Amino acid sequence: MRAVTQRPDSLTTALHQHIAQAIAAEGGWLGFDRFMALALYTPGLGYYANDSTKFGAMPESGSDFVTAPEMTPLFGQTLAAQVGEALAQTATDEVWEFGAGSGALALQLLDALGDQVQRYTIVDLSGSLRARQQAKLVAHSHKVCWVDALPEKFSGVVVGNEVLDAMPVQLLARHGGQQGGKDGDGWYERGVVVDGDGSFAWADRPTDLRPPVDIEGPQDYLTEIHAQGEGFIRMLADRLERGAAFLLDYGFGEDEYYHPQRHMGTVMCHQGHLADGDPLVAVGRKDITAHVNFTAMALAAQDAGLQVLGYTTQAHFLINCGLLPKMELLPQAQRATAAKLIMEHEMGELFKVLALGAGEAWEPMGFAHGDRSHRL
Repeated sequence: MRAVTQRPDSLTTALHQHIAQAIAAEGGWLGFDRFMALALYTPGLGYYANDSTKFGAMPESGSDFVTAPEMTPLFGQTLAAQVGEALAQTATDEVWEFGAGSGALALQLLDALGDQVQRYTIVDLSGSLRARQQAKLVAHSHKVCWVDALPEKFSGVVVGNEVLDAMPVQLLARHGGQQGGKDGDGWYERGVVVDGDGSFAWADRPTDLRPPVDIEGPQDYLTEIHAQGEGFIRMLADRLERGAAFLLDYGFGEDEYYHPQRHMGTVMCHQGHLADGDPLVAVGRKDITAHVNFTAMALAAQDAGLQVLGYTTQAHFLINCGLLPKMELLPQAQRATAAKLIMEHEMGELFKVLALGAGEAWEPMGFAHGDRSHRL
């Protein structure tokens, strides 16, 4: 079924029916990770697989959210300094971008890096986004190619901006605190069922799954574990023969992620530049995300043989890579927009950057000051 021929309401109905059938096929209950995967990636129907606008600075455009490359070209121009250093350090000339969105970041990197990049490969499952990327990158069409999976072995510099947060997560719920539940521990996996009126509803099942740290306190608690994100990191480690990876996203280290006060979890939806916490309605019409547990990603990388080259806030990273002198050349209005990349109450503190390397360890410029690897 092609989303291009459907109004949003019919698209949602078709996806709702598709997910309901999947729930029935699994005996009436589907883990949230499976639900999230279907809601986002079902061909032609899922949020990232249909033709909705998604990326844009203002809701008037029909978009749902804005990412750093759409806010200001300075994001990609500054990141290019780090990517260029990594290409030289690892003696490679290819960039691999996961989830390239509108293509804005790819354009900024290609414009800035010039002949340092001989090949730019985009790994993206979305056919509709791929078409938009091809239109935006027409000036670099001789360098750009698209694939839907990584080869068995490759070399180069990997970039992923807001990719990990869109990977499906499992939800774990604790009822009755440390003493609750029939087994005395009280942990359940939260999944989705079809209610009597046909709508989706939450349902919890006892599970042996646990968060990676003990959660103290008597309160009920909801959180996520990131098996798919960790699996992505392990796949990267298995296939990256020589190179580096820079993953930029919102999230925390483990201690902050599983803090006792963070009892509502981090799953969030975005539609029309508004955020809500209910992924069970308007499926296919809004993004579903979860914050990243960067400790889990770093440990998965180390266990699989990659080097952790650095971990810091987006503000420290971009300043280390030379953002401030570039901002000074901008008109006031554009400078104010670029400042959101590094302001603490905007993207500067919540967004983090994790750098991984295949081969000998080296210190990327983005982590020269303010590296927080010791806090992972």
